[in-house]
Amino acid sequence: MKTENNKFAKAEMLIRKPVSEVFQAFTDPEITSKFWFTKGSGKLKQDKKTEWTWEMYGFSLTVTTHVLQENKKIVIEWGTPEENTLVEWVFTPLNENETFVSITNSGFKGDTDKIIDQVRNSTEGFTLVLAGAKAYLEHHILLNLVLDRFPKGLA
Repeated sequence: MKTENNKFAKAEMLIRKPVSEVFQAFTDPEITSKFWFTKGSGKLKQDKKTEWTWEMYGFSLTVTTHVLQENKKIVIEWGTPEENTLVEWVFTPLNENETFVSITNSGFKGDTDKIIDQVRNSTEGFTLVLAGAKAYLEHHILLNLVLDRFPKGLA
């Protein structure tokens, strides 16, 4: 995937589980909902749309899966029609029980300040998602990182 100049966000993490388990965690909402969004309309399927919901924030969005290479890569498009971006997961098995996951979010638009804000928010968000996935997959712990990122009562 080509990234436009430096207009992309990236987060990476080693997860000590087989690549098939880690890949499934990002394609099956029954698992993904343990560390990221609260509800998904179905498993990711290539060239299909899926709805993801964060009930705690009263927010949903539609994702379109462009690439789904089992245990290797996922590419989705998400956001509003005016400001959609691409998210790419690359799964690299280091051995039978370790997977390195790289998530890149690209295609940000706007002036420099807006792009910097989007890159910062995306990098932070995907870092929390990866940390939550690692805790859940390796230790079966629900850290609630995404839930607790914006607690009610704080502006």
